Amino acid sequence: MQIQQSTTNVIKPQTPFAKRAWGVEKRHKVEQKKTALVYCEEQFGLVDGKTAAALVRHSEIYSIVGIIDSALAGKDAGKELDGRKCGIPIFASLLDALNNLSEVPNCYIYGKAPLDASISIEERSLILEAMEHGMDIINGLHQFFSDDREFSDLAAKNGIQIRDIRKPPQLKDLHVFTGQISKVTVPVIAVLGTDCACGKMTTAVELNKTLNNLGIKSILVATGQTSLMQGARYGVSTDALISQFVVGEIENSVIQAFDNENPDIILVEGQSAVSHPAFMSSLGILKGCMPDGIILQHPPARKLRCDFPDLAMPTVASEIKLIESISQTSVMAIALSHEDLESGEILEVIADYEEQFQLPTTDALSHGCQKLVQALGNNFPQLNQRIKQTSLAKIPESVVI
Repeated sequence: MQIQQSTTNVIKPQTPFAKRAWGVEKRHKVEQKKTALVYCEEQFGLVDGKTAAALVRHSEIYSIVGIIDSALAGKDAGKELDGRKCGIPIFASLLDALNNLSEVPNCYIYGKAPLDASISIEERSLILEAMEHGMDIINGLHQFFSDDREFSDLAAKNGIQIRDIRKPPQLKDLHVFTGQISKVTVPVIAVLGTDCACGKMTTAVELNKTLNNLGIKSILVATGQTSLMQGARYGVSTDALISQFVVGEIENSVIQAFDNENPDIILVEGQSAVSHPAFMSSLGILKGCMPDGIILQHPPARKLRCDFPDLAMPTVASEIKLIESISQTSVMAIALSHEDLESGEILEVIADYEEQFQLPTTDALSHGCQKLVQALGNNFPQLNQRIKQTSLAKIPESVVI
């Protein structure tokens, strides 16, 4: 069936903040995902390619039909990420993709998340070319394409849409902290980490899917552009907000999820790390959602902080101490990233961490979420009975990486 391109001469620059987003209310009515080509030149499978990687692994909005990365052209995206083919090809260029795909994708997604938010001249020309082919532009950078005169004029000319995921709401629509988070009566669990790009979002997404597959209604609150692109119905891109509103927007997102969805549990995605000197988002998340428990994500093989070669990684022990000293919650489980580790090594690290910290430890991608689900049941009696109704044996314990 031929997918119809958008012919509406409208630019939609809004970002999916706390269900006020363009398209969020309509999303449940859309039967077919939009097809999307993801640009990730020379970064797919690396730290700055985390947006593309996340969309390959999970997306409720887009059907990913290809990745652009000339360094990996001809390979399968899933094989490169997790050792398992997923049928998503990697192309050398936009032209290569358009020549080999059966039809022009609906969307062109900028799938890199660099520390430097500005695009290059070459990347700009590719975006213009994608627009000429009638593709909507999905952008997760701090550089808003909808504010660019050349981009907006071409979008209007071709009847396509520009979505700047990080573009915040108008001032009148922002929230400050109210304290009404206290009315949320289901467990709120934050997935925090020891660094940027270490798997927090992936663990949150995998745990959310696992819980819902067990019949436990779990809602994920997004705090970054990638999880909003994946289809989270509630949330805010925290690093795009004026600091005055970060805590209040997180609180409001959790309250909306609670009021609208009647969930059994709410998961909140973390950003960066509470200890990271360069970023404040994680502290705002911790304050705004006032979590009942923390899952701490850590990459054991990483020695230096992502994008900061002069900063050593914190230890798990120091991060736990910091989190528990500035909040009224505790770390209830540890999730690991198998970055730069062989499959046998990750098992050894899991065993070592469980002995050292006396906390259930796993790698959600390579060994599943069974231990995390068990930890939730052990810590929250209201969830325990629901979990017991479904055999934990049904949860995959491991997959090949």
